[in-house]
Amino acid sequence: MGKKKVYDGYKAYGYLEAGFDYQVYKLAKEFNRVPPFIVPLSKTEEERFEEFVEMNILVDLHEHPVLWPEDMSKAMELQHMGRDFTAYEALSKARIDCVFDNLMNGTAYITSYGGWKWNDIIHDIGIRLCDLHHQSMVIHCKTVDDIRYAAEKGKVAMVLCLESATPIENELDRIDILHGIGVRSIGICYSESNMLGGGMGETLLDSGLTDFGYDAIKRMNKVGMLIDVGHTNDRTAIETIEASDKPVYNSHSGPAAIAQGHTNGDEVLNAFAENDGLLAVGGAGRGLRTKKHPVGSIESYMECVAYCIDLMGVDYVGCGPDTLYGNHQGLYEHWFARRLGKQERPGRRMQEPWPIPEGEVDPGYVEGLENPNEFVNIARWMIKHGYSDAEIAKIMGQNAIRMLEKVW
Repeated sequence: MGKKKVYDGYKAYGYLEAGFDYQVYKLAKEFNRVPPFIVPLSKTEEERFEEFVEMNILVDLHEHPVLWPEDMSKAMELQHMGRDFTAYEALSKARIDCVFDNLMNGTAYITSYGGWKWNDIIHDIGIRLCDLHHQSMVIHCKTVDDIRYAAEKGKVAMVLCLESATPIENELDRIDILHGIGVRSIGICYSESNMLGGGMGETLLDSGLTDFGYDAIKRMNKVGMLIDVGHTNDRTAIETIEASDKPVYNSHSGPAAIAQGHTNGDEVLNAFAENDGLLAVGGAGRGLRTKKHPVGSIESYMECVAYCIDLMGVDYVGCGPDTLYGNHQGLYEHWFARRLGKQERPGRRMQEPWPIPEGEVDPGYVEGLENPNEFVNIARWMIKHGYSDAEIAKIMGQNAIRMLEKVW
């Protein structure tokens, strides 16, 4: 459990000849790209933390554990090549037993600059699995038993996820195909509405689950696919929870009542708890920002975790920080610039950000949750602030495993 991983020294695509079989890009550092931040603990607390990670399974419900270019202006060019570089060495030191890899299919630009094309995501999944099969530390996770095996044997169980069902178009059987090749979690949509339901990025947020979306949910229930409402609007999220015969989760969001960024209203959060689902608190890019902590950081993130525990109960909250190895804010800058032809539709609501207090500086990343290796800061913060080991174990993995046992 959270113990030392048995890393064999493998680097992504080590079975190929760099520069001959694929184009080489200078990738971001796996360690110390920015000054690392570890929540400080006393000697007694540190000993408790070490015992905790040894005795418990740590499940990170939303990450992108791959290396991006050091120069993010090259990011979309790399995506056009169709290879993402798993950060194996960094993962070996992250103390995580199971990571939900949400791939990067919104930027799977092999044949287009729109993303989410069926052939492109099949390419993406296949090439990642080929690389995975050439090393021994990270295992392709398809069952709850795989998570327990990884924790026991010093490995990392990697769950393959799609953040949007857009690539299935109007073909229900594609859900079966994705499950067949090892995908275990699918989002309804990615911010933009699709054939299944309404996205959180739309100007008009009153669209709900479509009839095809309802059919897709029932098919996902039958095959044992976990359903993610991470990027839907609140109406679609609630209708998805109501339609599903099995628990539904949001892999990376926060409470709109106190936070700015990627959020859902209390009605949605309560619906997860009432239907045995889960909210995994997220915080990509700039992080979740609150009035008390207007710069995204481990403090603003944990303020949101604490709020969700108070509102929903400790049994229905998990963590999916949504980080990567590289400049996350820089990724958005260059990714969104590719959206040529995108109009500013009248009626779009803009949220005025809370002002940054005088003397405080936004470092350009989420201090304390800048990359997957800082996931353990969540447990460290909870130890520091008086939570019990039982409560921390639920947030760090037990709640996720309980949900997965009901879905998979």
